[in-house]
This record gives sequence, C-alpha cells and structure tokens, in this order.
Amino acid sequence: MMSDANIRKSIDEYVKRRIKELPSELKIVNPRIQQVWKFENEIDFLYGYYVGKLEEATIHYLIKARCASSSVFDDTPEVKEVIETHRQEIHEIISKYI
Repeated sequence: MMSDANIRKSIDEYVKRRIKELPSELKIVNPRIQQVWKFENEIDFLYGYYVGKLEEATIHYLIKARCASSSVFDDTPEVKEVIETHRQEIHEIISKYI
C-alpha cells in the first residue's frame, strides 16, 4: 500500500515539473487569452488560469497512477493544497514573463 507521504511527494514532483514548463506555455497561450478575455489584472488572471490547468493535469496524473498501481491508495491529498505550496513560484514566473 502506498503511503500518503509517497503520494504527496509524487504529486509535488509532478507539479514542480509542470511549473518549469510554464514559461513556454505562457509564450503560446498568453497572446490568445488576451484577445478573447477582458480582464483588469493580467497576473491574477494568468495565475488562476494556470492553477486550474495544473489542478486538472495533476488529477489526471493521480488517476493514471491509481490505475497503474497494484497498491491501494489510503487517501489522496488535496491537489489544490499541494499546488498552493508553490504559489509564490508561479506568481514570480508569470510576473517575469509579463
């Protein structure tokens, strides 16, 4: 059986990998978003957008891990909570890009 600590560590490592890809994603997606959506604060908008994308991707990652594993997960950690531990890093990347 996988422990909660192992699951959380795996999720955290996955989120860190995705955050490293953020600058290249910003180059592709940001100009398109600005054309479609009207917003007052670009950093807050992009932060919310990418946290949502990270949350969705992390949930898919967890589902794949659960299906591929012969062990049973005790309990899955709150994905949003894991992502929020990297709040400052995400804000800094977005701020540097803008």
